[in-house]
Amino acid sequence: MSTRRMTVAQALVRFLAAQYSEHDGVEHRLIAGTWGIFGHGNVAGLGQALHEVGPEVGMPFYRPQNEQAQVHVAAAYARHKNRLSTYACIASVGPGSSNMVTGAALATINRLPVLILPSDYFANRIPDPVLQQVEHPIEHDLSINDAFRPVSRFFTRISRAEQLLHALPEAMRVLTDPAETGAVTISLPEDVQAEAYDWPEELFQKRVWRVRRPGAEPELIEQAVALLQAAEKPLLVVGGGVKYSGATEELAAFAETFGIPVTESQAGKGAIPWNHALNTGAVGSAGGKAANILARDADVVLAVGTRLADFVTASKTSFQHPNLKVIGLNIAPMDAHKLFALPMIADAKRGITALHEALQESGYRGTDAGYRAQIGRLKAEWDGIVDHLTTVEEPDNLAQSEVIGMVNRAFGGDATMICAAGSMPGDLLKLWRPTDPKAYHVEYGYSCMGYEIPAGLGVHLAEPERPVVVLIGDGSYLMMNSEIVTAAIEGANLTIVVIDNHGFQSIHSLQRSCGTPHFGLELRCRDQATGLLDGPFMPVDYAKHTASMGAKSTLVRSEAELADALERAKNTSGIKAIVVPVDPEKRVPGFESWWDVPIAEETGLEPVRAAGESYRENKKKQRLFG
Repeated sequence: MSTRRMTVAQALVRFLAAQYSEHDGVEHRLIAGTWGIFGHGNVAGLGQALHEVGPEVGMPFYRPQNEQAQVHVAAAYARHKNRLSTYACIASVGPGSSNMVTGAALATINRLPVLILPSDYFANRIPDPVLQQVEHPIEHDLSINDAFRPVSRFFTRISRAEQLLHALPEAMRVLTDPAETGAVTISLPEDVQAEAYDWPEELFQKRVWRVRRPGAEPELIEQAVALLQAAEKPLLVVGGGVKYSGATEELAAFAETFGIPVTESQAGKGAIPWNHALNTGAVGSAGGKAANILARDADVVLAVGTRLADFVTASKTSFQHPNLKVIGLNIAPMDAHKLFALPMIADAKRGITALHEALQESGYRGTDAGYRAQIGRLKAEWDGIVDHLTTVEEPDNLAQSEVIGMVNRAFGGDATMICAAGSMPGDLLKLWRPTDPKAYHVEYGYSCMGYEIPAGLGVHLAEPERPVVVLIGDGSYLMMNSEIVTAAIEGANLTIVVIDNHGFQSIHSLQRSCGTPHFGLELRCRDQATGLLDGPFMPVDYAKHTASMGAKSTLVRSEAELADALERAKNTSGIKAIVVPVDPEKRVPGFESWWDVPIAEETGLEPVRAAGESYRENKKKQRLFG
């Protein structure tokens, strides 16, 4: 057997460069490059290997400013690539590696493939404890990297070089499995990275990993047909699995053929254009009026490619029909079984196609004229509500919803809009109007503050020619803005709209709805007289701050100034930042929805008692099913 002697790190880089995914006959480079920050734990291992071997095998290297952010870049890139390509992320021992745990959780919760390569303590344990190593008095083999175990879909620690021979294929299998994918973590002790071994040459041969497309069992299709034939008010709930499967055309054809309305989750929004006659908008806690009324009365729900998380189900109050039946069409068994559903465990594209054909063969003609007329009326009413909320009423006192509308109209429905946390995801789910499946990119599985700007860079790298707009609140901006520097280094073309509403207004609104008026959420100075954080708003010059990191920055205070800034941003390359102060009291209302946030059962405050009474009434609507 032919072998080649090289270090573990060198072998790893060479192996990763030879891995490909394949979907519908098209190959994709599985690991498109490596992101990393070097320290004593990896500079002489993976750092040396990437310098020496990386250019030879075509493995690009990117340097971020924050280890968590690099995982966000990789996750966003993978999402935009329909999970067929991703990045590897490396960091040094200790805080560098543990900084990536949040990113790993985000990737796993959102079912996005990311390869994470944290450095670890010495496997030989001679310099023990090494700088930045966590010690435990009775678990001598404990490492801070064990924190990755619960947030990874695959985890291993390489303590001997030859273990890599078996770990790497398993890691690639999970990265390319549409049901099991998420964060894949291979923990690499810093001494092992530099150790040499005689590797078999076949390890470095090109390997193509086929992303599977399983079909649904015929018996389950037959049962699903029977449920839909008996339904009077069926409803489609669409998740991100529809996009990843490339099933958007099949979804539209299914809805049109049988007259079934489509409702959207955060991940599924944009699967069909907003102006499609059967797209009734967002459903659940952050949903709109049309979708939530239809969900309330639906007797059969066909949930396609969705996790059915609490925002989609409005904490299990969305669906109120007493004889509700759910069909879970999902490639992940865990998701297909939720809400006691009939589990059609299949790829979304194949599952929808098979169900479509079976319904036609059964003679099913779809919903009746009365239901279709109701769908049309509700959609028209909802479109009018969105028009109203996004139309500027006071040109010199903008609302967040009005800014969203102006940005959407300026950039159109094909530009990728990115957001993740705060009050904006809920507003965007209701108000943004995408016309392309790649035009809506809101991370809401983990709703991770700080995701937005790194994600913008990830999407740009995945599709450089598509306009990218990052919408971010000032609270999230302050948490992680450093990747503006990275985006400038990489020559990215991003428009970043910073909406300044003086702090964490999303949770401030929730706080008030729970009966507490103001406490610890707005960006206020401490009042020296009271000792409380209830002084004047803290002035932060976000325009100067973004400019200091390489952005072309503009502060706007009116409709006219914002319109002009957006037009210039569209026609200017590079990083553009537009800072827009908005009125925090001009909020988008909820529509026929609820979210389960428990209220204090004992209190001396009357508003909290009143909120508790309302809470207990809403709890009665919850369906106590899986």
